[in-house]
Amino acid sequence: MAEDEMDLDQLLAKARQTRPDLPDDLAVRIVTDAETVRLDRLKPASSSRRSVWVRMLDGIGGWQSMGGLVAASAVGVWIGWSAPDFLPDPAAIIYPQENSFVVADLGLDATFLEDAE
Repeated sequence: MAEDEMDLDQLLAKARQTRPDLPDDLAVRIVTDAETVRLDRLKPASSSRRSVWVRMLDGIGGWQSMGGLVAASAVGVWIGWSAPDFLPDPAAIIYPQENSFVVADLGLDATFLEDAE
């Protein structure tokens, strides 16, 4: 076991001493790529201004979140307009009324036409 460890130590020491040479074409490609990246970073930012609506839409998450926002708003209006019986009426809470008034009798009574003769 000690002999194997010594062989391994010798192999690692030899590997540290001999460094492989970098091929010339690889060095040229690395330097060319680095120069391309450097020049791309030096370019001025595009000056195209986006509209306020596009920036707001991007701020809330795009069209997908806008669809969810519209659906939630529609459900809120629907529940507010025709609330179920177990929910309190918000208008009655804000403006309480003591009396209830009957606006009109909507029955179909045609007896007033018979008196015209």
